[in-house]
Amino acid sequence: MSAFHKDADQLRAALEELQLKAGFKSGDLIVIGCSSSEIMGSAIGSATNIDVAMAILPVIMNWSKKNSLFIAVQCCEHLNRCLVVEPDCAEKYGLEEVRVIPHEKGGGALSAAAMSSFTAPIVVESLHNQAHGGIDIGNTMIGMHLRRVVVCVRLETPKIGHAQICCAKTRPLLIGGARARY
Repeated sequence: MSAFHKDADQLRAALEELQLKAGFKSGDLIVIGCSSSEIMGSAIGSATNIDVAMAILPVIMNWSKKNSLFIAVQCCEHLNRCLVVEPDCAEKYGLEEVRVIPHEKGGGALSAAAMSSFTAPIVVESLHNQAHGGIDIGNTMIGMHLRRVVVCVRLETPKIGHAQICCAKTRPLLIGGARARY
């Protein structure tokens, strides 16, 4: 059993609750930001840990498969928060591939794990504000990838390991005035 079994269990519970509360639909795009350092109780970027990433990535992948969701794993700020996706995700959302290979010390542990675990991983610069929601583990700042109107999703599971989590869903913009019906 992995030393990070508890972290994986916490993440599993958080993702299930996120799906229940957010109601993501098949084909939705979900961004995942994660600091393995924060999970371990260290400052973001100071103690990157590939073992943590390899313990939690299967949880994310199983959840996304179960719910028929596309996932985009955000790299760290040193790679301008580019994202690891599968080619079918890039095609569906019109995302342009860039050339970089995320690794543990340049991109972060979870993006490095995604590069070795996804079927045919590619890296894209941006999601062009198309993500329907996401989970931010350890204050990695996923907001730049979300659609325009973001709604906080509060969960019973506030942390993964030592890392605070923040979850979001998006909704269409409400327009009109007194006569508008939503």
